[in-house]
Amino acid sequence: MAEARARSRRSAAHCGEAGQATLLVIGALCVVLTGAGVLGLLARALGDHRDRRSVADLAALAGAEALRAARPGLFEPALVDGVPNPRHLERAAYLVRGRTAALATARRNGAAAVTVAFPDAGGLAPSRIAVTVADPIRVDGHDVPASVTSVAEVRAVLGAGADLSGSYHGPLATRQGRRMRPDVALAFDRLAAAAQRDGVELIITSAYRSDAEQAQLFAAHPDPKWVAPPGQSLHRLGTELDLGPPSAYPWLAAHAGTYGFRQRYAWEPWHYGYARSAGSRSVGFGPGDGRAGVPDFVPEAWAPAIGRAAQRWNVGAALLAAQLYQESHFNPFAVSGAGAQGIAQFMPDTARAYGLDDPFDAPAAIDAQARLMHDLLRQFGSVPLALAAYNAGPRPVAACGCVPPIPETTAYVASILGLLAGTGDPEAAGVGWEVRLVA
Repeated sequence: MAEARARSRRSAAHCGEAGQATLLVIGALCVVLTGAGVLGLLARALGDHRDRRSVADLAALAGAEALRAARPGLFEPALVDGVPNPRHLERAAYLVRGRTAALATARRNGAAAVTVAFPDAGGLAPSRIAVTVADPIRVDGHDVPASVTSVAEVRAVLGAGADLSGSYHGPLATRQGRRMRPDVALAFDRLAAAAQRDGVELIITSAYRSDAEQAQLFAAHPDPKWVAPPGQSLHRLGTELDLGPPSAYPWLAAHAGTYGFRQRYAWEPWHYGYARSAGSRSVGFGPGDGRAGVPDFVPEAWAPAIGRAAQRWNVGAALLAAQLYQESHFNPFAVSGAGAQGIAQFMPDTARAYGLDDPFDAPAAIDAQARLMHDLLRQFGSVPLALAAYNAGPRPVAACGCVPPIPETTAYVASILGLLAGTGDPEAAGVGWEVRLVA
């Protein structure tokens, strides 16, 4: 969501809802059994109600597990070289698999009156399944209503191989024996040439450092004011240069900004970062091309707008598509509980800041989304960090130089990176899927 917030997910109070349902059953039983004084019948009826709850839980979990297993097929292309792809799964078939598994499980466990629904059915890949078991309880010759509903969901989770550090993993160029992003190297060439014309020779004392290199440096100098902990150093982004000699500091302060370099910290006159990363290609996440980069899971109605926005703002079409899927499942009329609106889930203040008069105008919202991501990529120089800032706002990301440890934000970034890694094979990015009861 394009605003400084993290959307807190509240799992439904499963036990609380079960308790409320139980109270309703008790009320109905009291009417049936008034004056009978048969406590054994009441206990047996409540036991039957708990059995209905267990059946609904099992059925919902089975349905969600079927959705989890079928999910990758939704992201397979329908055609490969003009031939139907047997691994491709249409959305209707995906829902049928979840419904069939839930119904079969409920009936194997003795339920007859079973209904299955998908609470988030508007999206491409609904992740929630609700199972209602409405078999009445037979007590003392009377049928007592005992409807129970369980909801299970499929959600993205981080695996051991997940890398949300934001570290740069693209190609590196070398200047003066130091590694950096290729676009940073070209910018340094221009900076160094200008300095030389003014009689200043710039020396690079440090540039790109991996997290492992940063860990060694921090172990030797564990003062976070001067050496950032691993996973928080901007040097891992490939954008940072430590420059010298000290006699060059006044020239850098006066001229570095002209060439796209910004002094990062007031107390480090030698540390400059490149702040003109134009889009996802420059940070190692693929080209910012048009229709050819739009994944097959994108509804045809939105593919042209995504392609245009990708070209205009130099942000990869696959990145924009994965983000829109995560934000709204391509629903142009989506509204979140926090007030985010439209296909790209803009909050009103952010929409106004980006000139988006109507967040429900999907093509305009997609263009604003790409522009915002362009700006966040320029600010943070990293796709994971830009995504985190889109979800949680720039401030917490800037505070730690990392994906902040907010569960909603971590899951948001992980899910999008999973789609980018293989559109349907998120495990390739260290992201998996789990099934759990939520109501």
